[in-house]
Amino acid sequence: MLSLFDAAILGLIEGITEYLPVSSTGHLIIASSLLGLDAPDRKASVDAFNIVIQGGAILAVLGLYWPRVVSMLRGLLGRDVAGRRLFVNLLIAFLPAAVFGLLLDDWIEAHLFHPGPVIAALALGGIVMILLTPWQRRHFGAASDDGDDGAPSRYTTIEALTWRQALFIGLLQCVAMWPGTSRSMMTIVGGMFAGLRPKHAAEFSFLLGLPTLGGACVYKGAKNLLGDGPNMIDTLGAVPMLVGIAVATVSAAIAVKWLVGFLSTHGVAAFGWYRLVLAAVLVVLIWQGRLHIAPDPVDAPAPDPIEVIT
Repeated sequence: MLSLFDAAILGLIEGITEYLPVSSTGHLIIASSLLGLDAPDRKASVDAFNIVIQGGAILAVLGLYWPRVVSMLRGLLGRDVAGRRLFVNLLIAFLPAAVFGLLLDDWIEAHLFHPGPVIAALALGGIVMILLTPWQRRHFGAASDDGDDGAPSRYTTIEALTWRQALFIGLLQCVAMWPGTSRSMMTIVGGMFAGLRPKHAAEFSFLLGLPTLGGACVYKGAKNLLGDGPNMIDTLGAVPMLVGIAVATVSAAIAVKWLVGFLSTHGVAAFGWYRLVLAAVLVVLIWQGRLHIAPDPVDAPAPDPIEVIT
């Protein structure tokens, strides 16, 4: 049985880190290990819960961005051109990860789920984020959000994204299949390369997370509950799971609101420095023997393809 305290901690970590460009899965793996939740008898259930708990993050975005969701629904009915265009762009951006995840999962698990590649992904991602904001400001012109600093601006908006730009963001999301990279980081980076201001790139990332995380939650939850042997409800308890999801919802809503405001004035460099620090922490924990990163044994069930991009 998962304690309410442990469930709340996992929910808090998920909510805070899911939409920040810092690798939520990496933080949950570290937290689960330090809390002693990676024991063999319940590791599979905890791993499943760490995916299903993303439902809280989905609820947060649905609550904060419901006007855009309604716009997309109206677009599907032919009543909102901009909403239909956004829906199509999100679908285009989602498809590459769904396809390449199925094709590359086994290879990624065998070759990249090790300390070296994970730490390298964190560190390299940090360097990219440190250098990205100055590059974007030089390339696209006006740095301020309202463009009143005297320089012409070539930034675009979510509504003006082309299908090619959406596909580009979706292809970069595939890079997040590399463990330790972060889905949020790659979609924000992709949006910024496409010409979205940092806060708008984050908002597109939030919306793109709806199908990506939603698919992961439904697939992982159904597989665990319908599979052979004890499921996560039997092992962890229904009440702790609900507590974790509730905490994730509230903390994700707060994190999303904070992130949009932060990116409006500070850019993404601070998250790059954080990733470098996190990579150093992982090195210390692994060196001390307090954390182990390794693929599942050959005879263990293969991980779900969509897990690696969360």
